[in-house]
This record gives sequence, C-alpha cells and structure tokens, in this order.
Amino acid sequence: MLDPKLVRTQTQEVADQLKKRGFDLDVSLIAELEEKRKSLQVKKETLENERNTRSKSIGQAKAAGEDIAPLLAEVGRLKDELATVDGEFEVVATELEGIIAGIPNIPDSEVPFGSDEDDNVEVSKWGTPRTFNFTPKDHVDLGADLGLLDFEAGAKLTGARFNVMKGQIAKLHRALAQYMLGKHTDEHDYTEVNVPFIVNQDSMFGTGQLPKFEEDAFKLTGEQNFYLISTAEIPVTNLARGEIFDASDLPIKMVCHSPCFRSEAGSHGRDTRGMIRQHQFEKVELVQIVKPEDSDAALEALTGHAESILQDLELPYRKVILCGGDIGFSAAKTYDLEVWLPGQDKYREISSCSNFRTYQARRLMARFRPEGSKKPELAHTLNGSGLAVGRTLVAVLENYQNEDGSITVPKVLQPFMGTDVISV
Repeated sequence: MLDPKLVRTQTQEVADQLKKRGFDLDVSLIAELEEKRKSLQVKKETLENERNTRSKSIGQAKAAGEDIAPLLAEVGRLKDELATVDGEFEVVATELEGIIAGIPNIPDSEVPFGSDEDDNVEVSKWGTPRTFNFTPKDHVDLGADLGLLDFEAGAKLTGARFNVMKGQIAKLHRALAQYMLGKHTDEHDYTEVNVPFIVNQDSMFGTGQLPKFEEDAFKLTGEQNFYLISTAEIPVTNLARGEIFDASDLPIKMVCHSPCFRSEAGSHGRDTRGMIRQHQFEKVELVQIVKPEDSDAALEALTGHAESILQDLELPYRKVILCGGDIGFSAAKTYDLEVWLPGQDKYREISSCSNFRTYQARRLMARFRPEGSKKPELAHTLNGSGLAVGRTLVAVLENYQNEDGSITVPKVLQPFMGTDVISV
C-alpha cells in the first residue's frame, strides 16, 4: 500500500506517476475526502478539548457547592455531538483507506512506458534455441506419446486445466523441484521454509491479493475466511507481518516449494492447451526481506538466482523488464524470465522477479530497526519464481526431445533420475 500521507498531500504527483501504468487516480475525489477528513479531525479535537474542560469544571463546581446540573447537561451534549462527528470521521476515513488500498504501486523510473506485454523491453538473452532436423512436438503430444502425461485423466478427476503426470515424467517434475531447492539453499544461501497452503484474509491483504484480486483466488467455504494460496509468496512474505527485525537480521532470504492454485478468472481462454496455464501447479518461490538501500541490488541478485537454474538446465531464455501496463499491482519493478519453447516457437514466461519496495511492508507492518536508531522503519520485500516447476518441465520436454519421441535428461538432473533418457 502506498503511504496514505503521500497520497493525501501529493495527490497530483502520485497520479502523474501512476499514468505510466495506465491507472487513472481520481484526484478530485481524494481531495474532497481529504478536506472533509481534516475538517472533521479539527472538529473532533475541538469537541474533545471542550468536553475535557467542562468535565474538569464539574469537579471544581462540585467542590465549591455549586449546581453542577447545567455542566452535566453540557458535557452530555458534547459527548453526543462528539459521537456523531466520530461516526462521520470514520465513514470518511474508511472511504479514503479503501481508495488508497486499491491504488497500485508507483512504478520505478526504469519501468518503460507501454500498455501490455508487447511493450516489455528485452534486457538480455542467454543461449541459442536448438535447431531440430525434425519438426519438434509440444509437451502435450510428447507426454501423450510416452503415456506419461494425461490431461483427460485430470479432467475426469477435477475438470479443465488439470493433469496427471505418471512414471518418469512425474519423477522428472519432482527432480526439478529438488534441484531448485538444493541450488538455492546450498549456493544462494536461502533458508528453506515449509508453510501452510491455506491462508487467512490478513495474509491475502498483506501481499496485495485483497481486496482487488479476490476473484482470482480459490476461497474456501465455511465460517473462516480462508483461501488456497496462488503463490508461496503469500504465506512466506507474511512471516514478516507485524515483526520488527534488527538491522543485523537483514537480509532474510527464504525459499519455498509449494502448490499454487489460481482460478485464472481473467485468462479468457488463453493457453487452454497443456500445462502453461493451469488451476493447480507448483513453484519454487524466492522471497527476500531487505533494507531499503539494498533492494535494487537484491532484485538483480534474486533474478540472477532464478536465471542460474535455466543456465544449469541449458535452456535458452531471455530477460525482459515489464512495462507500466504489464507490471503487477504491488510491484515497483519486475523482470520476467522467458524460456524458449520449441513446441510454440516462442519465448514464454517462466519466472517473474519483483521489487515491491515498501508497498507490501506497509500492509504487513514488516519493519526493522536501523543501527543506532530507536525508531523502526519499513523494510523492502522482494520475490520471484526460482522457478515455476511445471513450466520448467514443459521447457525440458520440448527442448530435450529426440526424433524418436524420447527425452534426454539434462545432465544436472541425471543423478536425481538415475537415467539419462526418458523413453517408452
């Protein structure tokens, strides 16, 4: 969430910065509500002071033997009037808070202008897409021919956008997650955490999924307002909710392998074939809590950690910086890593790595105490996929396919698989 004081006092400046996102901030409405809020705040304070003064007078009048009935009546009147003003103030303050909670993060100055993913800017490329001496298949046909990837079974068990993995493809999927976790804990110094896959409303609000994106989540029925997580970012980042860390505790680096559940409410029929966009998938998520002065460098490092998995797997990819129209609601700056998929003959997103600055931390009240200071400050939060396991599986199947339909196992995964090839 943006700093409410910033939004209220520099409304036009905030609105101008949000134009890069294509977001229209209602400046006049905020100005009107802020004027009411300030007026009611002054009225509240005046009535409180007057009530306190009258209350003191009652004791003095009583001690002097004077009739205190008029004073009691006046204090009662002030109390009723104050209650009315308090109610009016809460209505205005709540409306303002709701508007501010629905304002996205201000994009970083490096974020390019643009309306959608076509306007994202390529930063770098790694690897060269393989040239096949046969027509490459996509992962759906490869998995079906091997008898190890079954979308019909997934549809029977649940519905569209689910699948069943079997045998060596299921093992390859598990091997990928294990390799990612080992790489990030052993080489990149992340602490592995295992968290609930069901979270409450406070956790959803803390990372920005609520109130704006409730339709994208799977909400559980029952008296408790619980949600299935759409990403491990939610529970892992919320470990910092309400905490005040010592400066020496930062950076905090956590990695988590989890299932993710998404309704894909806004996908409108996109990627209905295969594993690219499913209701249930798995990710290895990287989360960092850092000092504000370190967050820009942390984003570069975290993105590099995700890139290292693709490089170890020898999968060609490119790195892009998202434009204002494509960047996530809570992010100030995001890099996407897009892996080459021969079956689609294009690069597709496999990781998003974002710096949220204080946006999530303010919602979470995730703070740290700088050295030599008694006053805590908001930390900065970051996260990124390191990587999306299902999409990495897709990339391995398609990039390592052979003409006979078998799949060569990447060298770094062979110790996990106990074989160098997947075949019928």
